[in-house]
Amino acid sequence: MAAAGETRCGLVAVVGAPNAGKSTLVNALAGTKVTIVSPKPQTTRFRIRAVVMHQAAQIVLVDTPGIFTPRRRLDRAMVAAAWGGAQDADLTLLIVDARAGITESVRAICDRLAKVRRPVWLALNKVDLIEPPRLLPLAAELNALLPIAETFMISAEKQRGLDRLLARLAEAMPPGPYLFPEDELSDLPNRMLAAEIVREQILRQTHQEVPHHTTVETESWQERPDGSVRIDCTIYVGRPSQKAILIGDAGARVKAIGAGARRELTALLERRVHLFLNVKDRPGWDEETGRIRALGLEQDE
Repeated sequence: MAAAGETRCGLVAVVGAPNAGKSTLVNALAGTKVTIVSPKPQTTRFRIRAVVMHQAAQIVLVDTPGIFTPRRRLDRAMVAAAWGGAQDADLTLLIVDARAGITESVRAICDRLAKVRRPVWLALNKVDLIEPPRLLPLAAELNALLPIAETFMISAEKQRGLDRLLARLAEAMPPGPYLFPEDELSDLPNRMLAAEIVREQILRQTHQEVPHHTTVETESWQERPDGSVRIDCTIYVGRPSQKAILIGDAGARVKAIGAGARRELTALLERRVHLFLNVKDRPGWDEETGRIRALGLEQDE
């Protein structure tokens, strides 16, 4: 622990299986939206750093993609980003969906984390959705799979148990100068934020295979004299049929996606937003090096 008046700063990798609630937790700890959330797995595609100030500590939460068995080049890059986040951090916070329990994905993550020489903390999430007597046996079983320094019972969505988690994270950060300005919330550039907010609406408003075969790029960002901003985004899909679904009858679906994203961006940017969306089919985009790099992911070898 740092001496009185001394600052502390460190990186915490938030890892887990898809849909464990990592992004919901990061947003709750940050006190604002820094990463998109949806009920669908594999929502987060790249590492996002959220800056959380607590007492004299700066906690840099690294929200990582869910760790799963990759199939596409995009999948491999996402999983590599997740493990890269774990390797770079001062400690790893493993999020496990208490309702789902120890799945094959959770076991695989535990096996790999057991080989990492960094402290691992466990947060059993969604504890409000299961009977309390199930929690201690689940925690004990996970502690048997790998060395866990601390265990927390939380509900990120209901914001239960987060005060203790935040306080302990602050205490655990090593002494040192801050990495980011104190008023900075995230290292996500506004252009990427806009693209992610549009993708979040796609995740929320479409179903089946469409959301995971879609990517969004911000083509232009124009500051206007009245203080508003014009944002032009292109939505890429894998097949013409997916393009038709996204556009909808007489453009109804893409208009609804744009309206939802515009509301979110207006609130986040605290200014008027003029958002324009274009949909293009681009087969195989999730195997293209350029598209993967545009997402902020490193190319896998």
